[in-house]
Amino acid sequence: MSERPTAEQAITATQRWLERAVIGLNLCPFAKAVHLKQQIRWATSAATDTATLRADLVRELEWLRDIPAEQTDTTVLIHPHVLGDFADYNDFLDVADAALAELHLDGEIQIASFHPDYQFAGTAPDDIDNFSNRAPFPTLHLLRESSIDKAVAAFPDAADIYERNIETLRRLGAAGWARLWL
Repeated sequence: MSERPTAEQAITATQRWLERAVIGLNLCPFAKAVHLKQQIRWATSAATDTATLRADLVRELEWLRDIPAEQTDTTVLIHPHVLGDFADYNDFLDVADAALAELHLDGEIQIASFHPDYQFAGTAPDDIDNFSNRAPFPTLHLLRESSIDKAVAAFPDAADIYERNIETLRRLGAAGWARLWL
């Protein structure tokens, strides 16, 4: 893929990641239903700076707030041209949380974070555990709290998802992860 993917290329690659990794490996047991019901809004940001990305994020938060969940349950905001450095991306999450607060959406929407170089604290950069949050491009996933509550109620062991994901990824290993993309 080119250094500067088009919006269509970014969406296609991220949908492929969702289907093969997130749903295919069952990293998120809640993703399949909204995907099959076509209740995911796939948005891209052409931002090359954080101020523009913040404005795009605010637009998407307001859009999700104002649309019925039955029509769009969640939004995936892909921003391939800004925050390629994971440390900068991680710092931006404070800006994203501040935007939620400014819009009075705390408790209504939460933001999950994904990045090609995602790294949990205390892990090595190439640790397979990190791959549970690695997407093809920097991505902000906007989730309705009410939908999370319903999904958790339907999945009694929701607290165990993280540990199960780590076990799945460790069994798969780096070679298995690479085979997902062949």
